[in-house]
Amino acid sequence: MTVRRPSRRQIHLAAHFPGVNSTTVWADPRSRSQIAFSSFEHLARTAERGLFDFFFLAEGLRLREHKGRVHDLDVVGRPESLTVLNALAAVTERIGLAATVNATFNEPYELARRLATLDHLSGGRAAWNVVTSSDAFTGENFRRGGYLDRADRYTRAAEFVAVARELWDSWTPDGLSRPFAHRGQHFDIAGEFTVPRSPQGHPVVIQAGDSGEGREFAARTADVIFARHGTLEDGRAFYADVKGRLAKYGRSVDDLKIMPGVSVVLGDTAAEAQERAAEIRRQQVSPQNAILALEQIWGEDLSSYDPDGPFPDSDPVPESSITQGRTRRGDTVAMAEKWRALSREKGLSIRQTVIEASGRQSFIGTPEAVAAELETFVRQDAADGFILVPHLTPGGLDEFVDRVVPLLQERGAFRTEYRGTTLRSHLGLPDPAGREGVTTRRQD
Repeated sequence: MTVRRPSRRQIHLAAHFPGVNSTTVWADPRSRSQIAFSSFEHLARTAERGLFDFFFLAEGLRLREHKGRVHDLDVVGRPESLTVLNALAAVTERIGLAATVNATFNEPYELARRLATLDHLSGGRAAWNVVTSSDAFTGENFRRGGYLDRADRYTRAAEFVAVARELWDSWTPDGLSRPFAHRGQHFDIAGEFTVPRSPQGHPVVIQAGDSGEGREFAARTADVIFARHGTLEDGRAFYADVKGRLAKYGRSVDDLKIMPGVSVVLGDTAAEAQERAAEIRRQQVSPQNAILALEQIWGEDLSSYDPDGPFPDSDPVPESSITQGRTRRGDTVAMAEKWRALSREKGLSIRQTVIEASGRQSFIGTPEAVAAELETFVRQDAADGFILVPHLTPGGLDEFVDRVVPLLQERGAFRTEYRGTTLRSHLGLPDPAGREGVTTRRQD
């Protein structure tokens, strides 16, 4: 599939607040609190100064465990995302505010109200990153154990989003409230929605699944995909695949924005940038974290292995529960062989292989080189934009905004001002039309 557009397409940019992952460098002296409001405010205001489309908060519903202990890369005490974003709405003016909220352990009516409220308070800047869960470990926090079969997670999520949109549409654009009713596989509700139609009509919906189910869900439902494909070749294949699914749902290629998560490392010279990137990766993947990453794939205790030594000869343990709260990486036997092959090919130790194989796509180089490469990805249909994942909190975007954004603007590839007031306007997404009359849809 080839998507034809003008040669000078505009790049979309978003900021991801780090912390619940292995990308953060905790030991850097510039690293500050992961839970203080001042950190959220600094990163959000920096992104707004850089004219980014939105500020994005991740969230977990339970602290992950590894070998029966709390996973030490989790942030303990992270405030609830929508509450933080409602506070940020008061100290920002234009940037979108995106919260990760689980569709498995929430209910449509309550969440639709919270999202519509954020959209009102922010003047039309709300977004919802839809995630799912099927594991009993997380469910214990909700007394729901393993009640949801893994195969049902996307069917529930799709119906959840559909119901939320029905609720938002139950108020007409001119302020008239209508009763709603929904009878479906997962939800059976009826009544009246209490929050008037918000400035965007529907908050923007973001999705991050990469499986076949996830891609289909995104093509049918999402406005933005938080993608993981980092290379130009993989990005183009993913882009063509997902965009090619849109037509059967009556959508155009511009109705869905594909934005991979990336990191950026800058230097005054290419060599300096590469040296800085290597040091960051060494800080992110400590010897202990290298073994932990290995154990998550092999599913067994490998603490006796030397992180600077060779890989285990054994295959991963199937259905292992050594890690709780994190999904194991697909076909672990194939993943293990891939890592061993990389180790053999390049003569790498365990730690060196983890650094090489698990790093998020990075754009590394001078500001001029990075600006040119970002534009290449968008011009060659590997992405519509990027969600930047800095390794430092809260100042990890400062250098990018100061040194790369002006170059993108000079190239005509990025806005020089916000032209609209809503997140939909930043992303170039259509405004949803309000439905008239009673909102009723049956899903069997």
